[in-house]
Amino acid sequence: MAQPQLQPQGQVVPFKVKQEEVVSPWKDAWRTLRKNKLALVGFGIILFFIVVAVLAPWIAPYPYDKGELVMKNKPPSEAHWFGTDYNGRDVFSRVIYGAQISLWVGTFSVIGSVLVGTLLGLLAGYYGRWIDTIISRLFDIMLAFPSILLAIAVVAILGPSLQNALIAIAIINIPTFGRLVRARVLSLKEEEFVMAARAIGMKNSRIIMQHILPNSLAPIIVTGTMGIATAIIEAAALGFLGLGAQAPEPEWGKMLADSRQYIQKAPWTVIFPGLSIMLTVLGFNLIGDGLRDALDPRMKN
Repeated sequence: MAQPQLQPQGQVVPFKVKQEEVVSPWKDAWRTLRKNKLALVGFGIILFFIVVAVLAPWIAPYPYDKGELVMKNKPPSEAHWFGTDYNGRDVFSRVIYGAQISLWVGTFSVIGSVLVGTLLGLLAGYYGRWIDTIISRLFDIMLAFPSILLAIAVVAILGPSLQNALIAIAIINIPTFGRLVRARVLSLKEEEFVMAARAIGMKNSRIIMQHILPNSLAPIIVTGTMGIATAIIEAAALGFLGLGAQAPEPEWGKMLADSRQYIQKAPWTVIFPGLSIMLTVLGFNLIGDGLRDALDPRMKN
C-alpha cells in the first residue's frame, strides 16, 4: 500500500482522491437517448410535423375547405403537389392542416388519460382495500370491451364531433395508465425509503407526491409517448367511421373515409393522408422505444 509522501519539513501531504462526477438519472437517460439513432429519427419526424402544424397557415398554398369542381380529382402537378380531391380541394393543404388536428387530438387525449389514470392508480395502489377493489374492477370492466367499440359507444352518447372523439379516446386509455401506475405503486410502497418516511410521521399525501409519484414517472413517460401514436390511430379510425372530425375539417382519417370510393380513380387522395398517419405513428413509436431503452435500467448494458 502506498505511503503518504513527506515534505522536507516532515509535513504529511495527503493523497488527493479524484471524485467521480455524479450524474442524475435523467441526465444519464438523456445521454443514452442521444446515442439512439432511431430515436433521433423519431424526434426528427415528429419535429417536422409539429413545425408543419404550427406554420400551416403560411405553408398551405390554398384554403383547406375551398375548392373548384372543375379541378375535381386532378393528379399531382406543379399547381397542386398532392393533387386535388373529389371537391377540387388541394390535398397538400388539407394534409398540412390535418397535422394540427391529429397532433392536437393525440397529445391532449393522452394528457387527459395520464392525469386521470395516474390519480386512480396512485389511490388504488397506495391505499388498497376497498378503494383498490372499486378502481380495479372499474378498470377490468373498461378493458373487457374492445377499445374501438368503447370509443364508438362514448361518441354515440356524446354525439359525433372532434372534441367528443378526443374525450372518448382519453376515456378508453385511462385503464392502461391506471394499471401501470398501480403496479408501480404497489412495488414502491414497500421500499425502505417509503417505510422510513411513514415511520417519521410524514403524511400520506406528501409521501405520494414526493416519493411515489417521482419514482413512477419513467414508465408513465414511455407509455404516454407510445400512447400518442395509438391515440392518433384511434382518432383516424373514428374519423373514418364518421364519428370524429366532421366535414370540412381536414382530419386524416376523415380524408381517407371521404376518398375511399375514389381509390382507383384518384389514389393520391388516399395515399398522402395514409402516409402522414404512418409517419407520425412511426415517429412516436421510435421515440417511445428510445425512451424505454434510456429510462429502463434493465435495457442498459
